[in-house]
Amino acid sequence: MDFIESVLGVLPSLIRAIPVVAQLALGAMVLALVLGLLIALARISHSRILRIIATVYVEVLRGTPLLVQLVYIYFVLPVIGIQLDPIAAGIIGLGLNYAAYLSEVYRTSILAVDSGQTEAALSLGYTPTKALWRIVIPQSFTVALGPIGNYFIAMVKDTALTSVIAVSEILKTANTLNSQTFQTVEIYTAAALLYLALSLPLSRLVIVLEKKARSRA
Repeated sequence: MDFIESVLGVLPSLIRAIPVVAQLALGAMVLALVLGLLIALARISHSRILRIIATVYVEVLRGTPLLVQLVYIYFVLPVIGIQLDPIAAGIIGLGLNYAAYLSEVYRTSILAVDSGQTEAALSLGYTPTKALWRIVIPQSFTVALGPIGNYFIAMVKDTALTSVIAVSEILKTANTLNSQTFQTVEIYTAAALLYLALSLPLSRLVIVLEKKARSRA
């Protein structure tokens, strides 16, 4: 009973960090969605230079740990005069990293669209660019929605990594509470439960949205 009461006792302090998690995850996801699409388009473009640049970006960002990228943005960039506050550094770091993964989701979903759709659009007088933006990309989102949703859930959990750059999200708050009270088991159990409480409803929401998108396709 004492354990449960202790866990419940620290939850309010951790819950107050949820807006920070939301700010990080939503801001980073917007960046990742936009940049990821641009990278995907670069990777399937006819320009060899764009394909090389996009491929290098994906390989570098996927080949290095997100934690190292966050530390680099927050601690190394100020050395060359680029100063970012913790929230901005967290959003940029998460966004740049996840853009590399989402670009692959976009690329495969775009390539999965039946080429006959493009041919039909071209026969109606669409330019290749117009056909891509009006026909192919909208249809590709039906395929991409599930993976995008899963990456967003992963991003919510990865906001915990921003604790190393002084962002006061759930894990950072838990660390602070632990240093003050030394209720290690209770505090980190509460933090784990809170992340679980955030991710499970999101997982269900992704499933529902994916089913609706496919039913309308």
